[in-house]
Amino acid sequence: MKLLVTGGAGFIGSNFVRMALTDKFPEFSVEQLTVLDLLTYAGDEENLKPVASDKRYKFVKGDIRDLELAKKLMQDADQVVHFAAESHVDRSIEGGSEFVSTNVMGTQVLLDAAKSSNIKRFVHVSTDEVYGSISEGSWPEDHPLLPNSPYSASKAGSDLLVRAYNRTHKLDTVITRCSNNYGQYQFPEKVMPLFITNIIEGKKVPLYGNGLNVRDWLHVDDHCRGIALALTKGRAGEVYNIGGGTELTNVELTHKILKAMGVGEEFIQPVEDRKGHDLRYSVDISKINKELGYSPQVNFEEGLEQTINWYKNNEAWWKKHKQSAPAIK
Repeated sequence: MKLLVTGGAGFIGSNFVRMALTDKFPEFSVEQLTVLDLLTYAGDEENLKPVASDKRYKFVKGDIRDLELAKKLMQDADQVVHFAAESHVDRSIEGGSEFVSTNVMGTQVLLDAAKSSNIKRFVHVSTDEVYGSISEGSWPEDHPLLPNSPYSASKAGSDLLVRAYNRTHKLDTVITRCSNNYGQYQFPEKVMPLFITNIIEGKKVPLYGNGLNVRDWLHVDDHCRGIALALTKGRAGEVYNIGGGTELTNVELTHKILKAMGVGEEFIQPVEDRKGHDLRYSVDISKINKELGYSPQVNFEEGLEQTINWYKNNEAWWKKHKQSAPAIK
C-alpha cells in the first residue's frame, strides 16, 4: 500500500504513522508512506523521529490547501488518510476563520486532488463532536449533525463535503468519527496532557464549570486500529464511529488523574465554563464492531498510567510545546 497521510506530524496522525511503519496493523503492509504536514504549532516532526530512518517514509512540509502539491503527492499514492485539521475548541471560539479555511477548504482541495488522481480510498478522520450533545443513549452514524462550536461545525462541513464527493463523483470515501483521544504525544493544551503536565509542574488543573460534562475516552492506539480497519475493510461511502467505551464526567476524569499521580483535590482550580460547552458525547460503536470487528483493547486505567509515565519521561518534549503554543485570548 502506498499511503499519503495528511497531518501526520500531529498527535493522532503521528501515532498512526508510527504504528503503520512498525507493522502494528495486520490488515495491510506499507510499501511507501508520505506525510504531508504544515507543522503549525501542534505539529512536530520530532513525533515521527522513531520511524524517520525507515526507507519507506517521506516527509513533506506543505499545506493541504495547496492543490498542485496535493495532486503531485497523490500521483505516488493509492490511499489517503486525512488527519490534518485545526482541532482545539477554545481556539475556535476565539476565532473560527482558520478552522473553516483548514478543515473545510483544505478538505475540499484534497478531495479535488483525489478525484483527479488514481486514489483507491480516501479516509476522512472526523470527530463525535459533529453530533452535538446527547443527554442519554448513544449516537448511531446516521444521527443528524448538530455541531455547537465553530470547530465541530467546520468538521461537520468537511464530513458533508466528503459525503458529497462520494455521491457526486463516486470517489471511494470512508468517514470515521472518534470520541476523546488520549495517549502519548498529545499536545499539552488538551485536557489530559494539560492536567498531567500541570501536576508535574506543581500547578493546579483548570476544571470547567461544575465538571459534570461527560466524554467517552479512547486510547489513541485503539483509534488508529479502528482507522486501519476502516481503510482496509470499510464500505465505500460509509461512516464508522470509533469509541473507547469509558464514559467519565470531567470531575471523575480529574480525580482519576489526581489519584494516579498521588496528589489531592487541592490541585483543582474551578474556572468559568466554556461557551456552548456540550454536556455529553457518546458514540454507538456497534456498526464498526459488527462490520469490521473493532473493539477497544486498551483498558482505561492502564492507558492512563502509560500516558502519565510517558509525560513524566518526556518533559523536554512537552515543555517545548507549552512554551511555544500561541496564547488563547
